Amino acid sequence: MQAIILSITTFFSTFFGGLFAVKFKNKLHLIMGFTAGVILGVVAFDIFPEIISMVNETGIKPIEPMIALVVGFLLFHILEKSIVIHHGHESDYAEHKHPHVGILSALALAGHSFMDGVGIGLGFQVNPAVGFLVAIAVISHDFTDGMNTVTLMLLNHNSTKKSKIFLFIDSFTPILGALSTLFFKVSPHFLILYLGFFAGFLLYIGASDILPEAHSKHSSIKLIGLTILGAALIFLITRAT
Repeated sequence: MQAIILSITTFFSTFFGGLFAVKFKNKLHLIMGFTAGVILGVVAFDIFPEIISMVNETGIKPIEPMIALVVGFLLFHILEKSIVIHHGHESDYAEHKHPHVGILSALALAGHSFMDGVGIGLGFQVNPAVGFLVAIAVISHDFTDGMNTVTLMLLNHNSTKKSKIFLFIDSFTPILGALSTLFFKVSPHFLILYLGFFAGFLLYIGASDILPEAHSKHSSIKLIGLTILGAALIFLITRAT
């Protein structure tokens, strides 16, 4: 039940992220900088320690979750570069902007958001503390998912109305993902591999996607400070739980 409640929170995070992208374009870099720090903190101070603890308890070879981490990192790198077409360079190629490209990109993000919800549910299968921290990471970066959904739709000449429809779809899919985990349980071995995979995904999103985008036009001491603040916040939360 906690996973479902927190997945509902992701709905609002994603949806408000999309609305924020429409109204406050000049402030996006600050949110993204803080979000990158939060995600880094969750990987370093929550997921990695949990993997180490579970490896010690089960006797599974440590290399296995590390392989899963690399697979998660590279898989989402490949998906982003091949499915979310021209994400970083749409403004340079105006003639390549077509509504169907924005729709396909938004649907790809919705599929990614579904897996975010699955991630929250599986985190709670490990234990409530892991589930809670995974949810924080998901809620944080789903804000940027909402921004990306709207941005990709509008960049490719879709209407604001249609952009909001796809924003709603992207916002709702994490709830479906979390609900799906109520119908199956996975083994401790699978959970360890999953945590490694999810850590790789989060590292990619934070370090290779959100943080470079935040600094692409607005690099500053303030922005660096917000990233550090995000990581420090998660460190304090993990020490208190």
